[in-house]
Amino acid sequence: MVAPPWYEVPPDRYGGIEWICSWLTDGLIERGHEVFLIGAGRDLTKAKFFSTYDVPPTHLLGNVLPEAVHSARAYRHLRDLDVDIVHDHSFLSPMTAGGRSVPTVLTVHTPAEGDLAEYYGSFGSRFRLVAISERQRRLSPELPWFATVRNGIPVADYPFREEKEDFVLFVGRMSPDKAPHLAIQAAREAGLPLIIAAKCTEVHEFEYFEAFIKPVLGSDVNYIGEADTVTKKDLLGRARALVCPMQWEEPFGIVMVEALSCGTPVVAFPRGAVPEIVEHGVSGVICLDASELPAAIHATASLNPHDCRKRAETLFDTAPMIAGYESAYQRALLEEGLFE
Repeated sequence: MVAPPWYEVPPDRYGGIEWICSWLTDGLIERGHEVFLIGAGRDLTKAKFFSTYDVPPTHLLGNVLPEAVHSARAYRHLRDLDVDIVHDHSFLSPMTAGGRSVPTVLTVHTPAEGDLAEYYGSFGSRFRLVAISERQRRLSPELPWFATVRNGIPVADYPFREEKEDFVLFVGRMSPDKAPHLAIQAAREAGLPLIIAAKCTEVHEFEYFEAFIKPVLGSDVNYIGEADTVTKKDLLGRARALVCPMQWEEPFGIVMVEALSCGTPVVAFPRGAVPEIVEHGVSGVICLDASELPAAIHATASLNPHDCRKRAETLFDTAPMIAGYESAYQRALLEEGLFE
């Protein structure tokens, strides 16, 4: 299992891919597999761990060099390991895998369009590309997709709350793609306070915050910075609704599943994987444009928190994800004549 280098596995705050790597790694081990994990930072999972950085280079997030160093060190570790299959979640590491004798399953955690589609398409059939939603796959039908495995979370670890408090919540990054400025506007028009728990550590995130968020903060909008795991779960459990006015084709969106696990409905646009995660009128409200968001926030009061939790348990727990990857591994090995 090759994780990205930017956060520990698991992270203590932001880091959706790293959480997936952690849950998948420990889940596979619980099912009897031997797993080696390559990542940055400390040894925090049940796997045998190989580190590429003593401290994750989070402060350099977005730069190519740390990713390249991580890939080179991961290659060195993999060269010395006796494994049946490699599951890569990083961006550059696949470029070092051309001479590998065992198959590589590569999960694409980003939109695979434009230049990124060319990048992933350049690997040809050497890698088994896994999509994390049907929408991600449909947007790049020219890629040689091998499987679709939706992300899963340990739903039981999230506190279910039937009684909600009178505030709405935004969780994510300070980015125009995530659009917390639209969440502020919608909450104000709905007459409800908003709590914003958002990562703001990169230059472009600071610039967006200064230009679009800071000028409109007020007593009804509480920006608390980046929430740790305990705080995030508490907020998701108490909020009336999670507002996700995303402006991009997000391939998945783990925070929406986290909200549903807590019994909290989601208000969002039909972008990316939203229609696959949120059942309109049952576990949330899907809006066509920003003008519909305030009414949608109020409409969530009539939704049943138990229906939200049930959708998360049924479709987005870790068990279906782990089974999906086990199936992908076996199929890849069968195609290589390495599994009977």
